[in-house]
Amino acid sequence: MIKELMIVEQHEKCKIEKLLTTLKKKEKEIVEVQENVASIKQHASELQTFLTMKDIEKHIVGDEKYIQSITTSDSTHQVNISCQINKSLQQITVNVQKFGEINVNSDPCDFSVQKRKDRQAQIMVALPTKNIDNLTLTLQKRINTKMSGVRGCSLLPDCRMVFSSCTWYSYDKIRVFKSDGSKDFEIKDIGGTFDVVFIGDDSIAVTSGESNKINIIDLKTHKLKKSIKVDSYTGGVTYKNEHLIYCAGEKGIQMLSLNNGTITNVSSTKLPDYAYVTTFGDKLIYTNRNNHSVTCCDYHGNILWTFCDKSLLLDPVGISVDNDGNVYVAGYHSNNVVVISPDGQRCRQILTREDGLSYPWTLHYDISTNEVLVANQSDEAFLYDVK
Repeated sequence: MIKELMIVEQHEKCKIEKLLTTLKKKEKEIVEVQENVASIKQHASELQTFLTMKDIEKHIVGDEKYIQSITTSDSTHQVNISCQINKSLQQITVNVQKFGEINVNSDPCDFSVQKRKDRQAQIMVALPTKNIDNLTLTLQKRINTKMSGVRGCSLLPDCRMVFSSCTWYSYDKIRVFKSDGSKDFEIKDIGGTFDVVFIGDDSIAVTSGESNKINIIDLKTHKLKKSIKVDSYTGGVTYKNEHLIYCAGEKGIQMLSLNNGTITNVSSTKLPDYAYVTTFGDKLIYTNRNNHSVTCCDYHGNILWTFCDKSLLLDPVGISVDNDGNVYVAGYHSNNVVVISPDGQRCRQILTREDGLSYPWTLHYDISTNEVLVANQSDEAFLYDVK
């Protein structure tokens, strides 16, 4: 009977694992649709948006029917495995061929799926977007980095925070903090450090300024995995689709493939040493503290817009972008953080010296959690929730 029990248990286990695998696949597809919708809203024309959204809607209908079918089928029933004892055991003198039988029964699951729209209405509703006038920031945490010359920061998927520093009078270093703000570990034997970005696979990429290389560090072993030599200065950096896009000083902006090591020139516009870059869809946005500007261009280097308002933003350095294309910039000498609209036409100050900013240098917006990490050049950093 034990053998029969194991066979039945294994059979039910396989059914559950098969369902979970299918649901994981559907979850991944839904996440991809959400990312595509965010990009479509920013870059497509109204007609393109309408046609694409109708196509997406067809796929969603199929997914919705599948989810509904799960709730009405027995695949989500709660499985109970019990043993029915053979009544013959009550009469020991009777010949007993087996002790009992394994029975499987299922009870309907008590969850329900609620549709987010009336199928008969067939009305497409635009997803809410973050307007720079309506953004609200709530302080979640203050972190004492105990670092000077902070040049880069990044929020990691496991809620840890990483900072990079570069000074002429002490070791350049990488320091990682736990989600509660306490120090996790640091690395200070990899040479020059400048900006830092998470690249997946428990790894970060660290630019090196004038050392003309990019180091890849393993966050599990705290060791250097690989050092990539390049032919230029490496400043502010961002990551997209297995590529590092970085400010290359006099060579403008370059893109490095992490798969084959090829380097592509994106923009030939000369940039100062302390320039930073971020990306949104098919656009790049970078800072230039020499002329106090923020510029948006495409991947061919064609300039789409430039923002410059010295009454509001002085010495722009660190830069990041949210899910709606709003651009967050740290103003070093204006002691603030501003947010610029996706078209570069409007700007709003969202953090100032009164919020604890003292020569803020770098920041990072995490699009998965809607949090922004802002770091002063020395000592303090701040984690905000953005709504």
